[in-house]
Amino acid sequence: MDDLGKRPASRGLSTPTGAESVRGIGLILFAYLVITGADVAVKWALPEVGVAVSMLVRGVIGALAVLALTGGRGIGPVNRGLLTARGLLHCGVSAVWYWAWASGMALVDSYAIAAAAPLAMTLLAIPILGERVGWRRWTSTAVGFLGVLVMLQPGGDLWRIETPVLLLAVIVMAVTRIWTRVLSATDGPAAIAFWLMVAHIPVGLVLLPFFPPPEAIPGPGVLLALVFFGVANAVAHMLFARAFSLASVSALAPYEYSPLLLGGVLGFLVFLEVPAWTTIGGSLIVIAAGLYNLHRERVRRAEERRRSGPG
Repeated sequence: MDDLGKRPASRGLSTPTGAESVRGIGLILFAYLVITGADVAVKWALPEVGVAVSMLVRGVIGALAVLALTGGRGIGPVNRGLLTARGLLHCGVSAVWYWAWASGMALVDSYAIAAAAPLAMTLLAIPILGERVGWRRWTSTAVGFLGVLVMLQPGGDLWRIETPVLLLAVIVMAVTRIWTRVLSATDGPAAIAFWLMVAHIPVGLVLLPFFPPPEAIPGPGVLLALVFFGVANAVAHMLFARAFSLASVSALAPYEYSPLLLGGVLGFLVFLEVPAWTTIGGSLIVIAAGLYNLHRERVRRAEERRRSGPG
């Protein structure tokens, strides 16, 4: 974890090489594996602790975990304004997700709605970052979005009162992902993750009157789940920050689809959630689109090696 605490050298956003993109993809896939485990833990704990306490736990334990993993190195903020804005927006997204899970929405169904994020990220990265997106990446993103449309049929199993609110949160989440890429030019992964965790503390306090804390102390199983939830969030967001410093937003965007598969399996094993056939069919489409994008990054890396020659 030492390299995750280091602040990047002062530089603008350069065009990533194929090798950097592949490294970034590997890191973000691992990050999604970790964050999916954290989501399962908090969804399991939510009935006993509520939304506001979950936000506070994420903030306190997550911030302490970043300090423990990095020894406090690299947490000093540089771009304070953007770190603050990103943190507050991300807290809003987190609160919406926790509210949806507390309201009974299945884990895999919420992930299916979140699968709309890659298209938003790819589109928004053009005006915000000036990224150039080739026709193959556009195609893979569009195919993935078709899979989202299969899942989000109005009147279908996913269309409930939480759905439009989650869709709005997905757009906001796409902006925070892009800002992670912007912040990578000035702030290291430790700072980006630490100040995001810290932002959850005041937001959790503000939400306490709307989502009161439990009257009794949760059992040891729930407390253990909350500790894991906080630590896993710290690790995942340091990995996210490092991934976005290595690869472009449009290269990483299709991997927003990856929690669908794991979330579906864990949702069934832990919560006995059975997704609709439209959710399964749509998820297969978006996963195929993401795998194609990984193939294109590998082809690009091979072309770079050929151009560079034997040396």
